[in-house]
Amino acid sequence: MDTISASSDLSLRDASAADAPALASIYNHYVLTTAISFEEDPVAAAAMAGRITELQAAGLPWLVAERGGVIIGYAYASKWRVRPAYRFAVETSVYVATAAVGGGAGKALYSALLTRLRERGFHLAIAGIALPNDASIALHERFNFEKTAHFKEVGFKFGQWRDVGYWQLLL
Repeated sequence: MDTISASSDLSLRDASAADAPALASIYNHYVLTTAISFEEDPVAAAAMAGRITELQAAGLPWLVAERGGVIIGYAYASKWRVRPAYRFAVETSVYVATAAVGGGAGKALYSALLTRLRERGFHLAIAGIALPNDASIALHERFNFEKTAHFKEVGFKFGQWRDVGYWQLLL
């Protein structure tokens, strides 16, 4: 696996299926307690392992951040759409363990993810953000993503209609 230098106490590397339990734990917090993810049921470790394997087999990056040997976050890119003309556009996602939010892992993951996407010849990164989510908007705009769409009441979670905004970055 490739290791990417991030800082003296934070390391980034390619994800593996063995990371799935830790990644599912991070993600399931957001699934169960926030409207950030529109999934409503926890994701099993086996399902998360399948997602990692599927995206990496398609040539898409999935990175994890570790601090002190403990996984504290991850970021990945997935296909934007299935039609061939969309093959140079990806959707990006980043999740950080609640105890590690604000510690630089999200920024480091996104920087490395965007570098990987550029190296692999992708043209456009798209981020869908369930609103409101000031922290995610700030992270994306820090990397020069620009808001390009706003869908009103497109999702329904926790008994409320939810808006989603889309930000994009030409790579």
